[in-house]
Amino acid sequence: MYYIGLDVHKRTISYCVKDAAGQVHQEGKIGSTRRELDAWIKTLPQPRTIAMEATIFTGWIYDHLLPHAEKVKVAHPLMLRAIAAAKKKNDRIDAGKIADCLRCDFLPECHMVSTEIRDRRRTLRYRNLVLKQMVQMKNRVSGLLMETGVSYNKQRLHKLGYFTELMSGNEEVDESIRPLLKLSRETIVRSQRLDYALVSSLERDPLLGERLERLRTIPGVGPITALTWALEIGDVSRFQSVKQAISYCGLCSAERSSADKLVRMPISKQRNKHIQQTLVEAAKLAPRYSPELALVYERERQRGNRNRATLAVARKMVAYMLAVERRKQNFVLKGEFSGTAAA
Repeated sequence: MYYIGLDVHKRTISYCVKDAAGQVHQEGKIGSTRRELDAWIKTLPQPRTIAMEATIFTGWIYDHLLPHAEKVKVAHPLMLRAIAAAKKKNDRIDAGKIADCLRCDFLPECHMVSTEIRDRRRTLRYRNLVLKQMVQMKNRVSGLLMETGVSYNKQRLHKLGYFTELMSGNEEVDESIRPLLKLSRETIVRSQRLDYALVSSLERDPLLGERLERLRTIPGVGPITALTWALEIGDVSRFQSVKQAISYCGLCSAERSSADKLVRMPISKQRNKHIQQTLVEAAKLAPRYSPELALVYERERQRGNRNRATLAVARKMVAYMLAVERRKQNFVLKGEFSGTAAA
């Protein structure tokens, strides 16, 4: 078996090919294009296993090389301490160290979801970008009105009827900001339409339809929460326990222990930020729809911390969704499942 380490960049890819004994067979640099990858892969010995670090460019390279190797693995960048802590660091050395980690079975491999899920995940994350820009534009509208001393109803400002009335009937609106307000409003409307189109296309997707339908039977889980869970989690079988899923979602604190001392740190930054944000927002509303989640929230809130109560609800929702996914059944009340909720 030959072990190939790749150090991937926007324009170039440095590579190192080693055998099981650690002897270097090939080293070099190629361009980051499909044509050069096709020409390069034909020159490599077989059988071969390829590894690379996770970057923004990894997805398409992974898909392109997968048919041409026994295995293609992607390394977790934060776990490659050997490269980050090296005194001398360059692309050639990095590729060689990745090959060594692969050869010695020390590579901190991260999960790669299927191409189909990644394509749909890209659509959902694009929708998140649209929402951020829409919120920024709404804040800009409020800022323009405040800068010029215009009185307005904060709760109704972004309603179409109220905005039209404000523009036509309020003499406080200065002529200098009217074009900016109209442009901002048009941008908000376009963003709302784009948001609806993106979510609707994902909800109608046959690959996700049955899965989303099951997830939405859980109290407090709406279309966005279900979509985010399905696309960010991918295959739930990769989680051996509920604790692993909770950790991936960033709903637990980091731990630092030594000897008999155990210290709990703040919420870990090593998480999937997209699903973390969605679950936290869903957990704020979920107790309204489920007595069990309301009980979980109230029990934690009595300890004096509302944020901790919200996290407890979010963790419970993760357990619910994991159970529904594993059993491939709609959600039912506790006690109607045989066994534990997350079995």
